[in-house]
Amino acid sequence: METALKHPVDEMLPPARLGLLGLQHVLAMYTGCVTVPLVFGAAAGLDTRTIGLLVNADLLVAGLITLLQALGIGNVLGIRLPVVAGATFTAVTPMILIAGQYGVQAVYGSMLAAGVFGILIAVPFARAVRFFPPVVTGSVITVIGLSLIGVAAGLITGQESAAGYASPAKLALAFGIVLVIVLVGRFARGLLGQLGVLIGLVGGTVVAIFLGMTDFSNVGGAAWLGIAQPFHFGPPQFPLAAVISMCVVMLVTFTESTADMLAVGEMTGRPVTSRDLARGLAAEGVSGVLGGVMNGFMDTVFGQNVGLVGITKVRSRYVAAVAGGILVLLGLIPKLGGIVAALPGPVVGAAGLVMFATVAAVGIGILGRVDFENTGNLLIIAVTIGVGLLPVVAPKIYQSFPAWAQVIGGSAITSAALTAFVLNLLFNHTGRRASATQ
Repeated sequence: METALKHPVDEMLPPARLGLLGLQHVLAMYTGCVTVPLVFGAAAGLDTRTIGLLVNADLLVAGLITLLQALGIGNVLGIRLPVVAGATFTAVTPMILIAGQYGVQAVYGSMLAAGVFGILIAVPFARAVRFFPPVVTGSVITVIGLSLIGVAAGLITGQESAAGYASPAKLALAFGIVLVIVLVGRFARGLLGQLGVLIGLVGGTVVAIFLGMTDFSNVGGAAWLGIAQPFHFGPPQFPLAAVISMCVVMLVTFTESTADMLAVGEMTGRPVTSRDLARGLAAEGVSGVLGGVMNGFMDTVFGQNVGLVGITKVRSRYVAAVAGGILVLLGLIPKLGGIVAALPGPVVGAAGLVMFATVAAVGIGILGRVDFENTGNLLIIAVTIGVGLLPVVAPKIYQSFPAWAQVIGGSAITSAALTAFVLNLLFNHTGRRASATQ
């Protein structure tokens, strides 16, 4: 009788089914998760062995946070819903800027500080979600996607000073991978249809091997089992501008994850309360702390896994817990990280191009829910996108400013988030317009 009364979210499925469903969640999010360390590592000029270390740390932290979200710790951490966490694209551009201005130690120091900030503000943020309506989230997410397309292009073409820059072979390989992703998305069904990016990566790598574009020489020296030491790059550093920038990233990540957590609550029949939301957001703050210590990345709830819950109708949070366990195991295999890190630039760039453009498309979809009648929302969106993309189209626009201003203003995500938040307050939360809309 006790089992019959158990909510589907708390249902423990048979082990075989639990394992297969958990693996399905990992396959759905794996490519998106490892793309972040690949893009950041390449842009920061790290060697292949170090990028492999970042891949393992990324998977390890994602697995631990997924376990935390699914199982929870008391009334403090974890939303206890079938959500899967993975590295957020939101942090990529700010991390690259911070690495270039202050070094990698500052990247992980500012991430750690942002994680502590996230834990501290989880409760008040959960109560103040109304200050982050679709006009803010949609504008910022659109800018995130558009700002990262240039990074994907750089991976495809290679450095301008290097031999073979934008060679026909590189471009043909990249566009071939995009074509494969499109065809899989158009004609495949079920789980296979969701694995287009992963299939494109594998197929593109095989072609790249025959074209002589790959170098797996570092893979042989990687261990089968191991874990990177904390603070691999040295003691963390905390430049104020870097910390501010990453704290803004944490706020944007909170906003993005809030929508996904609320959606999962509706799908599973367990509505998310403000307390539930605060626990889930606090767990994402923990990802910043773990990422800063373990050389990983800040995590967010992955939208593709939210979609998978809707498709499969499987509501058990223990499926997500199994996915988290699999990610932890993958994060403890350095040889796997070495293989992923050795993927050639055009292959990673092609996958990134599709994924980053998808992020922009998601933002545009959110903007479709915005009320444009008798509001200043159109102007908010226009100015946010304009200010956010300025450092993308003119990377040196803030070069005459102090270093801290370059890090904050030079980040498309940070500048767009600050602009959208302030303009939304100005137009929708002050004066007669605010009272008219309430």
